[in-house]
Amino acid sequence: MNKGRKKLPPRRARKIVARGTPARWEVAWHSKALDEKSAIDDVAERVAIAHVIEKLEVDGPALRSPHQSAVMGEEGSGLRELRPRRGSRWRPIYRRMEEGLFAVLAVGPEAGIDKAGYGKAVRLAKQRLKRLEKARAKE
Repeated sequence: MNKGRKKLPPRRARKIVARGTPARWEVAWHSKALDEKSAIDDVAERVAIAHVIEKLEVDGPALRSPHQSAVMGEEGSGLRELRPRRGSRWRPIYRRMEEGLFAVLAVGPEAGIDKAGYGKAVRLAKQRLKRLEKARAKE
């Protein structure tokens, strides 16, 4: 039936990226968030965080669930959390600062494992964000 026709490989799903978006997004770490990440004893967890950061660098705001989600509650408005892998205990908390730039502001435990620790990480992220915005306003 298909004599003479070349069999084409199956189409892969293509990600649509809006025009004018950077080819690669920059992810900057707040120095204290970097310290929090470095304090994680489990090497596999740190590697998983590095991988999800790479995904954020490539996909930017197009990164979808399950790799990220909004931080819930009034305290977390405007913040997002990265989900390194299924079962991960850690959540880097970040925010888009400007076109092409994200800032990781804190790293805390997953809310289902340590709700108080997660709440503390969100509060720290908000405080650090305010300081960053204040410093940028002075420039």
